[in-house]
Amino acid sequence: MLGIDSNVLIRFLTKDDEAQAQRALAILTSCTAKKPGFISTIVAVEVFWTRRLGYGYSRQEICSAFAPLLHLEEICFEHLQAVQYACHLYQTGRADFADALLGRIGKLAGCDVTSTFDQKAAALADFTEI
Repeated sequence: MLGIDSNVLIRFLTKDDEAQAQRALAILTSCTAKKPGFISTIVAVEVFWTRRLGYGYSRQEICSAFAPLLHLEEICFEHLQAVQYACHLYQTGRADFADALLGRIGKLAGCDVTSTFDQKAAALADFTEI
């Protein structure tokens, strides 16, 4: 497996630096089902935050660009089900990506709920406000 950093994915998705975008493309296309690229949960969150806050992309634009990666056998996500869930909630405007991801990872790990002071996160089924 080959770890993929957030800056590689960001360059691949935004293509704002042609030389780095080409290098990112070369790395990603070198991944295979037998030797996939690995995207950690931290990288997924950094990509969403950077594309939203750093580049000003809309929720729809972020998810439309990111979602195809979720279905590639050449790419392995640390918590695929949780990332898919969070992407869906984020795209529909029902949650912040990081909050939805955090809550779902807890749920998949066996947590009944995740305690939070965040009222928006507490509105999600995976959280409880304290």
